[in-house]
Amino acid sequence: MTDPATPTPSAASRTLDARQVTTLSVAVAVVLIALKAFALGASGSVSILASLTDSVLDLAASLTTFYAVRWAARPGDHTHRYGHGKGEAMAALVQAGLIFASAIFIGWEALARMFDPRPVTGGSWAIGVVVISMVLTAGLVWTQTRSLKASGSMAVQADRAHYAADLAAGAVVLIGVVSGAFLEAPGLDAAAGLVVAVWLFWGALSLLKGAADQLLDRETSDADRAALTTAVLADPRVGGVHQLRTRMSGTRLVAQMHIDLDRALTFEAAHDIVVDAEQRVLAAFPDADVLIHADPRGPWSPAVPATPSPSP
Repeated sequence: MTDPATPTPSAASRTLDARQVTTLSVAVAVVLIALKAFALGASGSVSILASLTDSVLDLAASLTTFYAVRWAARPGDHTHRYGHGKGEAMAALVQAGLIFASAIFIGWEALARMFDPRPVTGGSWAIGVVVISMVLTAGLVWTQTRSLKASGSMAVQADRAHYAADLAAGAVVLIGVVSGAFLEAPGLDAAAGLVVAVWLFWGALSLLKGAADQLLDRETSDADRAALTTAVLADPRVGGVHQLRTRMSGTRLVAQMHIDLDRALTFEAAHDIVVDAEQRVLAAFPDADVLIHADPRGPWSPAVPATPSPSP
């Protein structure tokens, strides 16, 4: 069995990358809040209000991710034998809740402004802030995408999904501000805010599903299970794999299985086969926590006694 308490060098490098990108995420959120607060004061746009509210919750979500990634990277201890990886799923769950709250608030405000339209002023300032915000958000999403290739962090994935939604929502906000300030159609500004609310709600549902799957120990994908089985069966001495169970703990794959071995093998030989199988799994899934149980199969061979021979 592999030792889940000792992270490998590759795990350490992935954790470092995730920490760096979460720090950048917090910094971007702070800058966006400052810019949008200025734009809201200058324009009074409901679209800007919607975007500002979302950025405030972005900061809360990014701070949650910031701490969750560090907590999840801690090795296992006497109270958490499997490590703290599910802290990332918990962070994604918190993010989903924050996004739901944001969507409800923005949707309510947009509907109110539809029945009570208000003019959008300072359109040029608002448009400039929205464009700068979109550029910063695009840069963050690009960085998070690169980080995910190295870390596979669920918390970073949730954060990226949030900011990717923000990027698309920013385009909607831009349309709303332009229509409200230059086309004298404040109702379109409110409608743009409503579109943002619906977009956020849909993204929150996706995050909620992903977090729930991990917290409820959903099996990994069929492709991953097939890759596990293929790695173990690469040794012709392994007759079969059954009772395969998998789940994810943060970025770490946890797998348990039984394999069929010739009952004529010695204990030492069977142990070596199991260790070799674990190493092949680790080559395909670095940092996995693997537990393999050997089952005797096939006819008993009289050449290898089932019990120790009595001493003469």
